[in-house]
Amino acid sequence: MISSVETYISGNVCVVKVSTDDGQFGYGQTAPSEPEITAQVLHRLVAKHFLGRNPWDIATLVEKAVRAEYKYLGGFLMRAISGIDTALWDLQGRATGQPVYRLLGGKFRDKVGVYASSMSRETPVEDELRRIGDAVENYGFTAAKIKVGVRNGRDAELWNGRTAALVPAMRKTFGDAFLLNADANGAYSPGGAVMVGRRLEEYGFYHLEEPNPSWELDNMGYVAQQLDLPIGAAEQEFSLEIVRRMIAERLVDVIQPDVCYIGGLSRARRVAELADTAGIPCTPHSSGHSLIPMFTAHLVLAMPACTQLQEWSIEQAGSQFFAPVPVVKDGFVEISDAPGWGVEILPSFLESAARQTSALS
Repeated sequence: MISSVETYISGNVCVVKVSTDDGQFGYGQTAPSEPEITAQVLHRLVAKHFLGRNPWDIATLVEKAVRAEYKYLGGFLMRAISGIDTALWDLQGRATGQPVYRLLGGKFRDKVGVYASSMSRETPVEDELRRIGDAVENYGFTAAKIKVGVRNGRDAELWNGRTAALVPAMRKTFGDAFLLNADANGAYSPGGAVMVGRRLEEYGFYHLEEPNPSWELDNMGYVAQQLDLPIGAAEQEFSLEIVRRMIAERLVDVIQPDVCYIGGLSRARRVAELADTAGIPCTPHSSGHSLIPMFTAHLVLAMPACTQLQEWSIEQAGSQFFAPVPVVKDGFVEISDAPGWGVEILPSFLESAARQTSALS
């Protein structure tokens, strides 16, 4: 049975360790940002629903925890649950000697194709072209994503003309065969999104992510109807019911759950299966340098709906806390058949991090 749940916080990262009374253990992670708040939610609201329970009942335990804490449904609850969920998947993998993707049903594809994802909307056009160009040269990316507009910015630009200049410059610099997409992070009104979307269509972009604020579902549906350009969303979403509605009502063309925002791998898997049944791509959000790209890679390897290139940040990583770190080669990431997530948390991180424990009394 599960005997303890520990959190280790350093910087922006909260690593979670789940241990059992027979010596098994696994490591997971909550979503980055505000790790202290997430850890408090984990220890006060979530851990009690897992302690003393069977570690092989992951999906059942997650669902029971969600339903038990229904008064607190929201981002922080799901971020906390994701930490325990992902640690339990690692525990199962270590206990059986199997990688997580095999626990999900095995490889649907041999490796994960990735695109160069820029996280910056402040970078001047020439600098952005250089940054992405360096990533293409060094790692063989065949696709990239740029940021457009201002995050939830009501049609604003950080400076006039950046998007209008960057979009054609990307196509001119990287050529017609290079795949391009754009992320608005909720930047536009419906009309503004359609205007920008048509500009993207003109230059052969294949995807516009979150054109409207994430909670404006009907507006996203309107934009998707107006454009031939596929619209993606759901990275911010923690509600499986809202994700189901987005898919069933065709409010988006691509569904983009984040493993640690939606509540862990168990719930992200359900999103991928809904997408597969509906016949639309599932392209998970995975923007940082942490364990989340590992979680996402295992999901993508196993899920048929994950047909598109996946996100891989080109930003400089912060302090590294696990090894080995996958390396992009020729635009692909290969995941080993090592047990669990296939990585180990560095002892130096665990020794220096702020530690808190919930355990059976």
